[in-house]
Amino acid sequence: MAKIDIVQIAKVLNISKSTVSRAFRDSADINPKTKERILKLAKELNYQPNYYASNLKEQKSKTIAIVLPELANNYFTQIIQGAEREAKKQGYHILIFVTDDDISKERDFIRSLASGRVDGVIMSVSGESTDHSYLESINYDHLPIVLFDRIYDDINLPKIVTDDYESSFMATEHLIQSGCQRIAYFVINKEFIYW
Repeated sequence: MAKIDIVQIAKVLNISKSTVSRAFRDSADINPKTKERILKLAKELNYQPNYYASNLKEQKSKTIAIVLPELANNYFTQIIQGAEREAKKQGYHILIFVTDDDISKERDFIRSLASGRVDGVIMSVSGESTDHSYLESINYDHLPIVLFDRIYDDINLPKIVTDDYESSFMATEHLIQSGCQRIAYFVINKEFIYW
């Protein structure tokens, strides 16, 4: 059996291939009955649209990269799940890159992604090094980058952060109002962890 494509579906239904394409993109400017006919025939013929090809035509990958320093942290797992859920609603996919807190990996990932493999990047930085100049050479019109959680203050990019001081203050205030009198504060300094 010959491979079915949108040209053949258009020919069978006596409509244009752009109309068939709009039906698969769930475009609002197509008659619902026409769309129903197209999808019904596609199902009968076991046709699966090639979204990757149409994304290339539009010069969009419909993919967002998430660059993380590690996966073991439950916080990052939650970020991945939330981003994937929201991206899927918009017809996007997620690629995950893990730097292992290595600035050279981070640099290589971003340079590779800048070649057009993704439509945008969400990144929590490795935190290594004081030279983040590799980010200054990125064309942010073609590769938007949003930093979250761990950021570089010397790079002018959109950032999503929490105010650790304010959060700590509110938590302490809550404990005091709840009657606590002996409050401890613990912090992990990775430089002093020995195995």
